Amino acid sequence: MNYIALILIALSLAMDAFAVAVCNGIAIKNVRIYHAAVFGLTFGGFQFVMPVAGYYFGSSFIAHIENVSHWVAFLLLAFVGGKMVADTFRAEKPDKPIADEQALSFYKLFALGVATSIDALAVGISIAATGWNIWISAIIIGTVAFVLSFIGVFAGKMLGIRFRKNASRLGGLVLIGIGVTILIEYFIS
Repeated sequence: MNYIALILIALSLAMDAFAVAVCNGIAIKNVRIYHAAVFGLTFGGFQFVMPVAGYYFGSSFIAHIENVSHWVAFLLLAFVGGKMVADTFRAEKPDKPIADEQALSFYKLFALGVATSIDALAVGISIAATGWNIWISAIIIGTVAFVLSFIGVFAGKMLGIRFRKNASRLGGLVLIGIGVTILIEYFIS
């Protein structure tokens, strides 16, 4: 298990959650620790669960594709990373301040949690392909997402909306780079 690659993956996956947390930090009228904790637990929880789900889904068919698993991992990471980068070029509407109850509604948090962790589902499939320990991976991925989301809510008040695109672009490029690294390691070994 390559812990440096895992931490880079966790950071990359958390960039979407961080960016959404920053945007919510910008949009919420009166940011408190409670807001940061709710967003951190939501995003960290989804980022923990989704790779595990992807891993077990991927494990069920990985034996059939073992000879090309490095390509599967590369393609999934490249797709997710490319999508993250491409999404930063879409036009956005300016955010308006929102009330606490709107920011913390169950449906909004659930939708944001799923939306920011779909890529983690694909990474879970990649983890199955690489043979890494899913529980250690999921704990690291979830913890990094929690910390960055918690910080992101407060950073939203200080940084501004512009940082969101840069964070997602960086995260996407890192995922693509890790996919390329998996291919290189396969061809070198």
